[in-house]
Amino acid sequence: MASDSAARGLVMLEASAQLQDARGSRLRARAGKAWAALWPKALAIAIVLAGWQLIHLSGWKKDIFPGPGATLANLWDQLHTGLLWHAIGTTLQRAVVGFGLAVLIGSVVGALVSRIKPLRAAIGSLITGLQTMPSIAWFPFAIILFGISTTAIMFVIVLGAAPSIANGLIAGVDYTPPTLLRAGKVMGLRRLSLYRYLILPASLPAFVAGLKQGWAFAWRSLMAGELLVVIANQPSIGVLLSTDQDQADMVSATAIIIVILVIGIVVDSLFNVANGAIRRRWGLAGS
Repeated sequence: MASDSAARGLVMLEASAQLQDARGSRLRARAGKAWAALWPKALAIAIVLAGWQLIHLSGWKKDIFPGPGATLANLWDQLHTGLLWHAIGTTLQRAVVGFGLAVLIGSVVGALVSRIKPLRAAIGSLITGLQTMPSIAWFPFAIILFGISTTAIMFVIVLGAAPSIANGLIAGVDYTPPTLLRAGKVMGLRRLSLYRYLILPASLPAFVAGLKQGWAFAWRSLMAGELLVVIANQPSIGVLLSTDQDQADMVSATAIIIVILVIGIVVDSLFNVANGAIRRRWGLAGS
């Protein structure tokens, strides 16, 4: 009996040791992936900071062009004030609402145009034409329609982003393999069911690419809008940047530009995560 208990104890100890080894291996693998994703970005930041510092030390426009030390110190001070966080919140709220409306409108238009041939013949080129329009060109029209208001900014965000989203979905539908369509029809999928269960999943990679491009247009439109459409008592990133420009405060203006860049990088990283998940689902990348 004692020998059986000892044997069971040894088995349990061995199993526990194997479990700990497995957990350690998973942690090391995750740490390795995190480091592989982190070090290129850290290296890029170091290169940018080094180049920035060298330009500053060269004396080029030294009176107005701040160095990284002064700029990062200013940014740190601004991050300890409620004004910057309030401005970031206002800008991000507009970005989320405007982009959400663009996704809704662009998806509906893209779905209709991709499947209705007369509609594509009528407005297919118009969507591409709208996509190539500079967002800033819409602001006089938006201000006349809606005045100096958030609605004017939202209007331009939607016009800037929705065509890219629609074109992404249209491209995804166009490049759905014919063999998949025939297989779906053989399985009994028709019209809405064919679109829902086969065409939309097949067009997802191109659609996500369209979403990413649409976000880029939306973000640029929003920044241009906040610089042009200054709404009283509504601090935003664009308003802070405009104020720094009026006061010739290059240090604070550069700090705000860094905030804009960081937000753009964070959102781009989120899209890359979604794209990676889709690629793994499609068997195009390692798990």
